[in-house]
This record gives sequence, C-alpha cells and structure tokens, in this order.
Amino acid sequence: MKMVDLFTIALSSFILISPAYVANSVPVILKGKKPIDQGKMFVDGRRIFGDGKTIEGFISGLFFGTLLGAAFGYPIHAFLLSLGALVGDLIGAFIKRRLGMPRGHPAPILDQLDFILGALAFVSIIYPVTLEQFLFLVLVTPPIHLIANFVAYLLKLKSHPW
Repeated sequence: MKMVDLFTIALSSFILISPAYVANSVPVILKGKKPIDQGKMFVDGRRIFGDGKTIEGFISGLFFGTLLGAAFGYPIHAFLLSLGALVGDLIGAFIKRRLGMPRGHPAPILDQLDFILGALAFVSIIYPVTLEQFLFLVLVTPPIHLIANFVAYLLKLKSHPW
C-alpha cells in the first residue's frame, strides 16, 4: 500500500469518526448528575448501567458530536455517529455490570471499542464505511482512547487513568 493511500485512509477515517470521539469524551468533561437508569436494577440485581452514564452526558455528547459533524458539513452522519457511540458505550456499561465490574473498572478492548463499533454500526445505515476505514479505526482507537483517558486523569477529569 502506498503512503498516500494510507494517509488518505487515515484522514478520511479521522474525519468520519471525529463526532463519535467527541460524543464519547464530552460526558467525561461535563459530568452529569442524573443516571440514565435512574438507579434501577436489572433482573440480576445489579444496576442497569450505573451512575457513570447520565442523561446530561448522553445529551451533551449527542449535541457536541453532532455539532462538530455539522461543521464538517454532514449533520445526519454526525448524529448517527454520535448516537451510535453513546449507545455503544451504554452497551459496554451494561455488559460490565452483568460481569459484576464496578464503575471505573477497566475492561480492556471493550472500553476502547464499544463506542466505535456502535458509531460505525449506526452510520453504516447511510454511509458505506470501507473495510480499510473500519480496520484503521479499530487499530488506532484503543491507543488513542488510552492516551485520552490518561490525559483526562492528569487533568483530574477522571479518577482512574484508564
């Protein structure tokens, strides 16, 4: 593969996924108070999502992710990417609660990819994500996610560096 092709794949992938990255990170900064699950338990006796998934975080992530995509000129794509990222993150939290993992407990791979897989699944309804874009994002997102979480920890936005 030529260097120009790799650059094109990387650039198109980052432009495509940027609303999802924003949607996933804004809730960490704005910290909501009202849990989406309203403190309710699932049939297994554990919280559905936990206190870390809030209504304010979901709405702000959706808003700012969509706003960024609108600035790039594709508001519908951005809305689906943002919504998919947030739903994917909720699914990840749901899985972690079923496994008995407390809030903030690391779940390697799941923590880094749940929102990306959700975003790509939702946007693929109207946009044909290429295999190259998919593979690129699945490979680069985990280290980006880990670095972003470490920076958020240093800035005291998160209580754990993962």
